[in-house]
This record gives sequence, C-alpha cells and structure tokens, in this order.
Amino acid sequence: MRYMLDTNICIYIMKRQPPPLAARFASLTVGEAMISAITLAELQFGVEARPETREHNRRALDSLLEDLPAVPFGCDAAASYGVIRALVRDRRRDALDRLIAAHALSLGVTLVTNNDADFRVYRGLAVENWVTDPA
Repeated sequence: MRYMLDTNICIYIMKRQPPPLAARFASLTVGEAMISAITLAELQFGVEARPETREHNRRALDSLLEDLPAVPFGCDAAASYGVIRALVRDRRRDALDRLIAAHALSLGVTLVTNNDADFRVYRGLAVENWVTDPA
C-alpha cells in the first residue's frame, strides 16, 4: 500500500512528535510514502514565513525530503479535482485540502492526515490518521 502524507503529518514528523507517529513513519520502506507538490508548497511557505526559524525549518524540510518524494500535481489530479469540487461544493472547505485530496484519489493512495474529518467527505478517498491511530 502507498501513502500520501498531508501537510500536518509532515510537520509532526519534522518535529518528531508525537513519538508513535515518528515511529510509524520510520517503519515505512522507501517508496511507501510520498507528498503532493501541493503539500511541498505549503511546507515551503512555512519555512519562509518565519525568518527567526527559517534555517532550522529548512534543514528539517530538506531532511524530510530525503526520504519522502514530492509528486507532481498532473492532469489526472486536475481531473479528480474537478470531480470532487463538483460533488462537494461547500465553499468553507480549504482549497489546498481539496487539491491534496484530488491528488491522492488520482494516484489511488491512502491520505494520511490529522484532519481526517475534513477529508472523509470526499467519496472514494482512503484516509488514515496516524496521530490518533499510529498502529
């Protein structure tokens, strides 16, 4: 099985907290997990947004990316986005979350997030929360 990690999970992993989540990530083999280019964009923003911790955060992100490839958001993901956007028209939903959900759907992978309630609305998307259920 393959996993796409949401932005909040990546942040937890970079901070090595909570320990059960860090252990779950460490148990994965190379190629089992990835991030969306959308998540990478969010993480890059996080690095740049805090000048006082920029260097530390840059090193943490670079380290994460050594084990976790960022996958381009392509035409299949764009098509999936059109479908889920048409099905779930709630404008309060985060646009970036919709893009990440569409990307995971297009690749047929399980999305790992601590915001599982926000993603379960997307029909067909497999979602796991390794913070509340790290097993």
